[in-house]
Amino acid sequence: MLESAKQLPRSDFLAIEAKGLVKIYGKQRAVDGVDLAIPKGMVYGFLGPNGAGKTTTIRMLATLLKPDAGVAHVLGHDLGKENDEIRSRISLTGQYASIDEDLTGMENLTMMAKLMGYSRREAKMRASELLKAFGLEEAAKRQVKKYSGGMRRRIDIAASIVVTPDLLFLDEPTSGLDPRSRNQVWDIVRMLVGSGTTVLLTTQYLEEADQLADRIAVINKGKIIAEGTSSELKAAVGSGTLNIQLVRPEDHVRAGNLLQQKILATVHHSGDSASVTAQINDPALVAEAISELAREGIAISDFSFGRPSLDEVFLSLTGHSAEGEADAEEETL
Repeated sequence: MLESAKQLPRSDFLAIEAKGLVKIYGKQRAVDGVDLAIPKGMVYGFLGPNGAGKTTTIRMLATLLKPDAGVAHVLGHDLGKENDEIRSRISLTGQYASIDEDLTGMENLTMMAKLMGYSRREAKMRASELLKAFGLEEAAKRQVKKYSGGMRRRIDIAASIVVTPDLLFLDEPTSGLDPRSRNQVWDIVRMLVGSGTTVLLTTQYLEEADQLADRIAVINKGKIIAEGTSSELKAAVGSGTLNIQLVRPEDHVRAGNLLQQKILATVHHSGDSASVTAQINDPALVAEAISELAREGIAISDFSFGRPSLDEVFLSLTGHSAEGEADAEEETL
């Protein structure tokens, strides 16, 4: 049962405030005690691999799933008691387009505007505004099924903001898109936040979170394991990351073991057998690490030392990369 939200005081400056959210499927706790405090007017990144609990959390906060435990307010409204009020102020875009592919872009947006209470004339005007803002004017009279993947994502987001929401849930909005289309979606997200909308963005793309999010929560196995700005998360990992490219991939394991034993570095093994990544707290040890490899006859073609990336932060926190296999209990929107 959902606990009484009276235990959670309302906050005028938070878009989402949740404590102890839980969702159970069978014997699995898909979401296991999630706490969130998301200020208004920002992009909040919700980062984790497939199956981590991101989408299930979104579905609860968007009133599509009932939590099994926990309390929450969304835009000041009690989750579970004021769901109609919450729904009137939020919008949600899932991983897959929810528009009618047999209709044109203009027809989709016009229909959506009419459903939201616009008159016929107002609906057409609003549709035209959105098509222009999202760079889809030339495709306005084309059936959506003939759109590219990036265009479909843009028209889907446009449909979700026919009435500008106070809070927009974006679940994996750039999944499967090419880099150019991904950048276009990022521009749209920045535009929305600039107009006052709060965005909760779920993603498994580290670069996306780094580019867009003001704050980031890392979720793994249903639990939030870290939270902060990108800089704070990177600083928590250590002073720097040494990336080494090997001439001979067969030296991969030996190089990693040597770094661990000789300079006590924390080594992460990736799928690229020609590279080794190690966390080193003392930059002075970098030269020693390279010298040790040379003494043991391990040839390197290149190396770099710098601040850890979000990818390395995630690897450090979870022990695996952000792109994981989907969990059977994790649902898509």
